[in-house]
Amino acid sequence: MSKSAATRQAGIRERLDAVIHGGHRAKIPELVKTALVDAMRDGFTLPDRFYTTRSDAYARRLFHRDPSGAYTAVVMTWGPGQKTALHDHAGIWCVECVVEGSMEVSQYDLTSEKGGTFYFERRNHVVAGRGSAGCLIPPFEYHTLGNVLDTPSITLHVYGGEMDHCHVFEPAGDGAYRRIRKELSYCD
Repeated sequence: MSKSAATRQAGIRERLDAVIHGGHRAKIPELVKTALVDAMRDGFTLPDRFYTTRSDAYARRLFHRDPSGAYTAVVMTWGPGQKTALHDHAGIWCVECVVEGSMEVSQYDLTSEKGGTFYFERRNHVVAGRGSAGCLIPPFEYHTLGNVLDTPSITLHVYGGEMDHCHVFEPAGDGAYRRIRKELSYCD
């Protein structure tokens, strides 16, 4: 890794520290989004270890954990066609940014829950390229992500804490879903 690449990586952590610890609590996700978009525009790159895909699922790797626990930054590397199920972020805000490639993102609204059965309506759908970022702020956190390319794509996710689990929503027929808790970990 070149000195300038290392400087840019340290720079993004400094930018995130400044906006997350800066005292503007209500504005944090939007400020994080701006910091990530600016970092991509400034030529942000990742160390080589973040470019390795997995054949069985997307790779989830820790990029930075704030010592105070206020946020974590996680890099996800997506092989061709890899995607998530419909899921939430267990009530934690998140900003997701495309570092390389193109990602399909669909956001959903929870329209109702009846006896452990959930119903959703797709709100919007975009294909996002490098430097595109979006905020997921509870209760508007339900979404899917997927790599639309025949080559790897990479995303950077900044969470308002440590996201060690989420809920995935599996189709249960007739447009209904059932919620299942999924434990999350890092692949290396």
